[in-house]
This record gives sequence, C-alpha cells and structure tokens, in this order.
Amino acid sequence: QVQPVESGGGFVHPGGSLRLSCVVSGRTPNKAAVGWFRQAPGKEREFVAALRWDADSKMYASAVKGRFTISRDNEKNTVYLEMNDLKPEDTATYYCGGALNIAEAASFNVGPWGQGTLVTVSS
Repeated sequence: QVQPVESGGGFVHPGGSLRLSCVVSGRTPNKAAVGWFRQAPGKEREFVAALRWDADSKMYASAVKGRFTISRDNEKNTVYLEMNDLKPEDTATYYCGGALNIAEAASFNVGPWGQGTLVTVSS
C-alpha cells in the first residue's frame, strides 16, 4: 500500500474555486473506489465525495452537492475534487483514500490515508 498524495489546497475568498488532486499509486481490485474527506479544527472527519475507478457512479455529501465535482484520470492514477462557490464552512484539511466501494468509502473504511491538503476560505 502506497500513501496517496493530495495537493491543490490554498487560500481562497468566499465564492471562489479550487481544484484538489489525489494521486494514488498501486491501485488494487479491493480498492475500487476513492473518497474525499475533510476535517476542520476541533471537528470530526466527514465524508465529502467518492467515485469508482471502473464505473461512472459517484456520491456526494449533501453539504457539497451541486458545488463540488469529483472526477478521475485513470491513466494518471489521479482523482480530482473541483470545488466551486466555496464557503467559509468548507475550510478544512482535505484527505483522500481508497475503499472497496463507494458505500465503504462513505462509511470511512478507507486506507491508506494521504497527508491532506489545507483549504482555507475566508474574507
């Protein structure tokens, strides 16, 4: 198992956009899905979005649905999270990790985790 690598975080004003990347090496059949998660200071880690490498199915948390888009590039072993209309409550460290399927990702049965990338949304 190789730790995924997240990147693309930064500082943005409310209403702005960012695109995060998650590079995953050593993909295996028992990790057919990838999930994005976030954790704000003093809060529990929460599910954001997930997809499968081998299908077009996706899942989004209600807090981000309609604003965030998860996508992938299998050739580059990369999963993206495009975040639009960012709000201060989106401020968090964003993590990605593999799971057996989307349901397992939403249940936090994920591993290994990346180191995270920090997103700060503020005026």
